[in-house]
Amino acid sequence: MIASTCCLGNHNQEKKKMEEEYESRRLRKWEELDADILVKIFHKFTVFELARVCSVWRTVCCDPILWKTLDLSHMRSSFIKIPLGPYVYVERRSDESLTRILKLSMNLSGGNTRTLVFHFNLFLSDDQLTYTAERCPGLRRLVLPAWNRIKKTGICKAIRIWKDLESLTMPSIANPPYLFTEIANNCSNFKELKIMGPFEIFFADTLITCLPNLKTLSLRCSAIKREALIKILDGLKDLEVLNISHSYLVELSGWQPRKKVIVRELDERILEKASRLKRFLTCMEHDTCVMCQRTENDEGIVRWYKYDEDDWKVDEVSSLHL
Repeated sequence: MIASTCCLGNHNQEKKKMEEEYESRRLRKWEELDADILVKIFHKFTVFELARVCSVWRTVCCDPILWKTLDLSHMRSSFIKIPLGPYVYVERRSDESLTRILKLSMNLSGGNTRTLVFHFNLFLSDDQLTYTAERCPGLRRLVLPAWNRIKKTGICKAIRIWKDLESLTMPSIANPPYLFTEIANNCSNFKELKIMGPFEIFFADTLITCLPNLKTLSLRCSAIKREALIKILDGLKDLEVLNISHSYLVELSGWQPRKKVIVRELDERILEKASRLKRFLTCMEHDTCVMCQRTENDEGIVRWYKYDEDDWKVDEVSSLHL
């Protein structure tokens, strides 16, 4: 009976030891998981999820592949609208949260970010923009639809750092010469521009003067001055792709100079000038196209917050689509 009890005790000890060894091997497998496999898994993570991985995997989180694109398009500022510039007031905790995310991202990225994407309701400050620019100097594409809190000095400083910048998505601004002059002087590879908002004659003249070698221009979902469109077609000799889908043209009435007339069809003159382009993308079906109707109802400044979350990311030009 005593011998039987001893055998049973030894068996239990051996079983426990085997279980401990199995558990040890199981844990060790997770820790020693191949880095290439981890990178593929982490590629599906958001920056918020990457921030919470264990210390053992933190080195893998710095793999350059994971940081080629920093997509903050689902992060928004907590803000209220105010009557005077910058027309938004961002709540302090929201601003601090963005700063923490940018610091974490820049620390993990090791300067390897090539594309930066921000939401149209994410309002960066000059300090946040400069901090980011200094830590990803090799940036090639910037999607920044909201400039309310960014001053001339802030964006110009960033552009001087981003010598390799090729593509920019930005809002329509009233005084574009300072920006495009900076791009012309610092970004020799710049070739692609998307404007979110009305397109005026002054804007067209500035593009022709400062960026005559522009290859791709998207003006989708905008109110476009007819004369500005003609200027672009005449003046940007190297332009290959022009997207005016879901936009409408505006011209001044000959009888009432201050009255604007909406033009919903492209005339032969415009079509002939556009025939030299590799791609001229249009949609002006205001009777049947929902997006065309939205642009007109919103008077050429689409209120993206009213529509599906990712509608603002769409572009008929594949290189500009998010």
